[in-house]
Amino acid sequence: MFVVIFKAEIAQLDSEYSQTAQQLRQKAFSDYGCLKFESYTENEQEIALSYWTDLASIQRWQQDPEHQIAQQIGRERWYKNYSIEICELQRQYQIHQTT
Repeated sequence: MFVVIFKAEIAQLDSEYSQTAQQLRQKAFSDYGCLKFESYTENEQEIALSYWTDLASIQRWQQDPEHQIAQQIGRERWYKNYSIEICELQRQYQIHQTT
């Protein structure tokens, strides 16, 4: 399994951002096999984690025309800067507390 880590410094998020993010998230799940998506924002910092079965799916997602348009708008309006890291998960486990 692979995780894409998106880290950004926010410039300005608007209603178009929210709508675009929701649509693209659904498309990543339905058309490209994204397994899980998490996003966190604090002050002017955003981090998003998306989980994938393979690198080929990530590459197809990156090349999606709608996703590329959103990336361009992100560079122009929504983010001051951002970085992307792609990592392969070597191990994963969870601990659940029982009451």
